[in-house]
Parts: sequence; structure tokens; C-alpha cells
Amino acid sequence: MLLGSYYDGVELHREEKIVFARFLTPHRVISTCGVDGGLRDDLECIYNHQDCEPTGHHHGAHNLAIGDSATYREMVSGAHGLIAGRCATLGTAANMNCLAIASDRFRDLEVIAACTGGVESNAGRAGDPAFIYEWEGHFERTVDEATAPLRGTINTMLFISQELAPGAMVRTVMTATEAKTAVLQELSVGSRYSDGLATGTGTDGIAIASRLTGKKPLTWVGKHSKLGELVGRTVHDAIKRSLALQNSLTPLGQCSALVHIERFGAGRQSMIEGVDSFLSAEEGQLFRDNFVAIDRDPITVAAVVALVHLRDNLSWGIVPESCWREILFSYGAQLSMGVSGKVDRGLQYRTQLASEGHGTDNPSFLRLIYHAMAVGFRDKWT
Repeated sequence: MLLGSYYDGVELHREEKIVFARFLTPHRVISTCGVDGGLRDDLECIYNHQDCEPTGHHHGAHNLAIGDSATYREMVSGAHGLIAGRCATLGTAANMNCLAIASDRFRDLEVIAACTGGVESNAGRAGDPAFIYEWEGHFERTVDEATAPLRGTINTMLFISQELAPGAMVRTVMTATEAKTAVLQELSVGSRYSDGLATGTGTDGIAIASRLTGKKPLTWVGKHSKLGELVGRTVHDAIKRSLALQNSLTPLGQCSALVHIERFGAGRQSMIEGVDSFLSAEEGQLFRDNFVAIDRDPITVAAVVALVHLRDNLSWGIVPESCWREILFSYGAQLSMGVSGKVDRGLQYRTQLASEGHGTDNPSFLRLIYHAMAVGFRDKWT
């Protein structure tokens, strides 16, 4: 199925589990393709292919994509009438029906981004602990199979109507990557491998194509250039929409206290039990029965987000550890007030929280949040 034709230079098609772009005129391509990736001027197509289901699916195509990229490219290309040696390939577990396309233009410059994305199980932060070591063509796992991460990938295909110099192609990768990370920041997506905010996933791919016009190539794709602006905006918008389609990941869906503390080790059951430990049996049952309403209360979420941001600033060294207890109890009291609705009892709540004492480690941080929620909930109906 033809999804669209752009600047008389590229057609975007979707068939079964693949989205491919067929060039109508020559293009320069830079890609993360495992076979013949890098910078190329001789390609006719780039594509994004779903090689397995997101969870619990060990399909042959996925195994080939990991272990024999050349055969994988031959197999996928041949099945869709494409010439393997003329294709740059991206693989993913994301559904091609969740592809999102965004386009923008300035004068005669047009940029189109076509993205798929999934981050629920593989979101990570640059510098997180890794689990694969490559040497002499072999990939060695450095953790047990049972502890290996699940799948999740953000793939970006980007098309530009004007010719870019080789250095500008590389800078486009930078600008597009910043746009991807901005989306994850706006959605407060946490890493699955550390307690930091995610900057991408462990398997993200990108392919960028600029039309070879024979004119003087563009040389600048930074944030001060109109091209950089278009690249940033289209990639941002396409990735944000693809995550909404694939993972139902939206700003409204992230309005949850639990969502923002999961990266510190919280889960639904552990959060309920943590708050319940500060309540009587009757109060605890009432909290359990109404957990979703409390978890998604906007004022409560705002207070948790403030605490989490402060915790991040502590880890980054912006907030000194010597001030942590004072900050923790003051903002914890804000959370108690958010739950109870009694905004005049901040000092009382602060005193109650300080009586327990809490450290700077993640379990202690979560315990403070649970305690603050319990203090407010206990006082809500008095």
C-alpha cells in the first residue's frame, strides 16, 4: 500500500510487516544498518521490518537479524521484490501499523520522518550497565539469560528534499537523536537498567536519506538552522505519536504517581503494601480499594514528580546531600497535603515524616513517599 509520495523523490509503502521507502531519484543515505551501513550514495531503498512480536517470541527472522544480518536482509528484501544490496535495513519488534509520519517544510526545503517505537521493556540511559561484549565477530552475554532485557526499539527513517554534505548527514543523526531523547524526557520514561531517565533504547536504529540534486549541498543541520529545526520537529512529533500508538504512552497516561517512581524499584503491589504498612487495617483496605484514583490524582502526582526531580538533582550533584533531609521532609509534606487536601497542615505533616527518618538510597526514598501518602490518606477523612 502506498502511504505517500514526497517531493517527487521518494515513495513510502507498507506491506505486511514492512514499511519501505523507494527512491524515485538518487539519494545519499546514512544508516545504522548492520550490513553495509554508514554513508552510501548507491542505495535504492531503505526499510523498517518487524522481525518478531514484542514479547516472548523467538522467531527465525529475529535470530537472523541478530546473528546473520546479511541473510536476514536477503530474506526480507527478496520477499518484497527489493534488491538486498541496494537496501538499508532497520529491524524491530514494533508493529508497522503503529508507524507515525510527520512532515514539515520551509520554502523549498521539505523533511519527512517515519518512525516506529516501543520503550516499555528496553528503555535505557546512555552509560547504563551493559550486558553484551563484542570481540572478533562474536557477541558474548555478560549476564545470565534470565536477567537479559526484553525487546523495545525506536526506529527512525528520515527524508530530506535537498542534498546534504557528508558531514551534515552525520550532524542530522545528532539532531534527530536529540529530538528522540526530548520525547522520552517529556514523557518521563524511566530506564529499565538504572534509576535514571531514559535517553533511548538499547537497539534504536536510524536511516537518513537526502536527495542528490547536483546543487551545492547543505552543510549545517544544527539547532540554529532551519533544516535542524525541521529535523528536530518532525522526528519529535513522529516518535511521540508512534509511542502513543504502540505503547499507549501519552502525557495523560503518565499522570500517575507509580509511573514516576517505578525506576527506583516501585511496583503496584509494593507501593500498595508500602503505604499500607503505615495505615490501620481499615485504612489500608480503603486505600487498596481506591488506589487508582489516588495514584492518578493530579495534585498527588505533581507532588511525587517534584520529589522525583529533586531526587534526580541530588544524584546529579545539584542538590547537596547535606540538604537532603530538610528538602525531603518539606516536599514530602507537600505530598501529604496533596493526598489529604488539607493545605494548612504542612508543618504537622513535616514533623510526622521527620520522626521516622529516611536515607538517600532508593528504598529509603520510596519509603518516604509511601509514608507521606499514608500520612495524608490517614488524615483525609478526619
